[in-house]
Amino acid sequence: MPLIGLISDVHATPEPVAEALAIFEKAGVDLVLCAGDIAGYMDKLDQTVKLLLDNHCQTIVGNHDLQFIDHYDDDSDTTSVTFLKSLAATYETVIEGKSLYMVHAQPPDGCHGGIKLLDKNAILMPEKVEHWTNVLQMFNYDVLIVGHTHQVFAEKLGGTLVVNPGSSAFNNSCAILRLPEMSVEMFALSGKEIEKTWNWGEHMIYRK
Repeated sequence: MPLIGLISDVHATPEPVAEALAIFEKAGVDLVLCAGDIAGYMDKLDQTVKLLLDNHCQTIVGNHDLQFIDHYDDDSDTTSVTFLKSLAATYETVIEGKSLYMVHAQPPDGCHGGIKLLDKNAILMPEKVEHWTNVLQMFNYDVLIVGHTHQVFAEKLGGTLVVNPGSSAFNNSCAILRLPEMSVEMFALSGKEIEKTWNWGEHMIYRK
């Protein structure tokens, strides 16, 4: 039964990424997916990129990555910049007969907006579940992996299992997807509980 390791929104913070990768190695995962936002907020981009490269993570671009590239004014590209420039907006594959699609925020290729299903107390919002179920009605994939919103969930919306593993840096979370069973297990990182919903504006005061 193939195991897929999931991380997202790592935001230049390598320590929880390394912890997630160790969890994945112990579990025997077959593939690691990263749903974007490698850059942003913190300042250890090179170390974070090295971890992703060394562990052959399939990674897509996020809005912070695009912003970083746009504001990079050095004439000579570093390994990190070259890596971010190389990232596609989406990734798709078929594993054990299950089709999987990954995008940073929302399909088909959005890096902004995003699928928010939880309120600030991490309670599912029925109106959002209904909205996204309708939006994804014609989405012909079994699994959709997203990030961006800093929310942690795995919900069946219509015919698609939508998984957001959360931000390894801020939600303290990663996930393992089992195929073809389509079950998801969330793992806590950094010695903290998983924070299922996290907003930079509401929480930044505590990070100073």
